[in-house]
Amino acid sequence: MATAMVLGTQWGDEGKGKIVDYLAQKADVVIRSQGGNNAGHTVVADGQSFALRLLPSGILFSEKTCIIGNGVVVNPEVLLEEIDGMVKKGVTISKLEVSTRAHVIMPYHIRIDEEDEKLRGDDKIGTTKNGIGPCYADKINRVGIRIGDLMDRDVFYQKLKTNLELKNRLFATYYNCEGFDFEEIFTKYTALAERIRPYVKDTEYSANQYIKEGKKVLFEGAQATMLDLDHGTYPFVTSSNPTAGGACVGSGVGPRMMSNIIGVVKAYTTRVGAGPFPAEQNNKIGEYLRETGHEFGTVTGRSRRCGWFDSVVVRYAAMLNSLDYLAITRLDILDGLDTINICKGYMYKGIELKEYPESLKVLQDVEPVYEELPGWKTDISGCKSYDELPENARYYVERISQLVGVPLGIVSVGPDRSQTMVLHDVF
Repeated sequence: MATAMVLGTQWGDEGKGKIVDYLAQKADVVIRSQGGNNAGHTVVADGQSFALRLLPSGILFSEKTCIIGNGVVVNPEVLLEEIDGMVKKGVTISKLEVSTRAHVIMPYHIRIDEEDEKLRGDDKIGTTKNGIGPCYADKINRVGIRIGDLMDRDVFYQKLKTNLELKNRLFATYYNCEGFDFEEIFTKYTALAERIRPYVKDTEYSANQYIKEGKKVLFEGAQATMLDLDHGTYPFVTSSNPTAGGACVGSGVGPRMMSNIIGVVKAYTTRVGAGPFPAEQNNKIGEYLRETGHEFGTVTGRSRRCGWFDSVVVRYAAMLNSLDYLAITRLDILDGLDTINICKGYMYKGIELKEYPESLKVLQDVEPVYEELPGWKTDISGCKSYDELPENARYYVERISQLVGVPLGIVSVGPDRSQTMVLHDVF
């Protein structure tokens, strides 16, 4: 058995796509297990940039099987736009599999997302308004439409009719906005279904079969641990479980099949939208990180909040995910700093906290405890091996490893595949 899993350990945007893309070179299968087109990976290969939203990062390799698992919510229109865009860039889409059990994002989900954010006013969550949450809500409420339903014209007809009657009543009486026309949606989505049909498969069976055959299977996480619906900074979270346990549920692969769990860690910390962020820097440091790191969302274009590396957050993520290794990305963004801080703990009302607090009220009032480290003040983007890194750069990542309690597996010094140093090979 040869499996590996790549997960985010902060609030997303850690560079997971780059790590998945790098590891996919040796993998046979890449599986995405949760989230929707609210997630985004930017992969740079041979100087060309690819912005991925639904497709697994392994799609850039035509010989790899790429699976969109049952835990993903799929907007068929976005999926097809992305496939068409890849084809235009010369990418061959021949081995894509989409789970029959993945739920479908419908136009009314997007409308509900938009209207809910309006109603929240100043208390809005900061959703991407792509209909992700409402689609997952229908899934939990057992009224969702799945890809398998979309493949059966009669089943889809009945489910859409029932759903739209309820949703249109909701739009008229609660949101006070216009509803949707049944025939228009039915006609459009049955046409989309025919284009998707060649890719649709019972992927939980194929995923387990690939592992049984001894193929190298890579599980790709979207979003990150601190956005986990159960374990993140609720309610400022996503609508799925971007943790190791969620990867099992969202792919139909049991936990005993999982090994080499890699937590991707940005060398500093960012988050998009509202919610507590103890190590945030609303100052020149924050601006430096944002501008130097081009910290703007792949999907939304929103500027990201930036701060120092927070080891409390990543220790918590390491525990939740049973991390085997860390993959530290964007180390080169820190090249220009004289000194660099690491948040190694929190103080709350004069007491050092031993655990990451559940309470947002507490998190908003904690005082980060920093450890100052010397910078290296040189361009490291051209370093090809770990030993080539300046001593202070090595000390920085090793200190992160010590504070988190997880060994280093990968260090990245730039967006391209070639700017990757592997300290532990998982395949």
